[in-house]
Amino acid sequence: MPPSRDEVREQLLRVIDIRLLDPLEILLDGDQTVDALRSIVRARAATWATLIVDGDDSAAVGTVMRMVATLYPGDGPFDPPVDWWRSPLGRAVAHRVGHPTATSISYATAGAMLGITRQGVHDLVRRGRLTRHPDGGVVPSSVRDRLRHPTAPAGNQQEGDPV
Repeated sequence: MPPSRDEVREQLLRVIDIRLLDPLEILLDGDQTVDALRSIVRARAATWATLIVDGDDSAAVGTVMRMVATLYPGDGPFDPPVDWWRSPLGRAVAHRVGHPTATSISYATAGAMLGITRQGVHDLVRRGRLTRHPDGGVVPSSVRDRLRHPTAPAGNQQEGDPV
């Protein structure tokens, strides 16, 4: 089940405070400009959360990519810890995008995204309900599709096949 807009908004506000605004406040020695930025972020966080949770696919993907690039920068690809996928933002990203940068994800990550065990993922792959990546792991879009349509099979199976 995808998270609510309020849950995503609250997480965005926490992460932006911790990763961007608090360090900026320290760097600027408590400058009032940071207070103004906090007000702007609080006003925009609701819009970002709405786009991620309820926006059309293009708007959701664009907003997710901006948030990931800004809040989780790094020299390598975006690879959050497994627990991140259980957070409101992680659940929203999984539901709307799958994994925003990976072409293959581990069974543990797929399980976290789906809220099930690695063994559960293995069973879904074996039964054709998730798509196995040729190089190992799971295709992230099949996880997203399963979150959106829990009874829809992966691959070539028919809609009416048992789950």
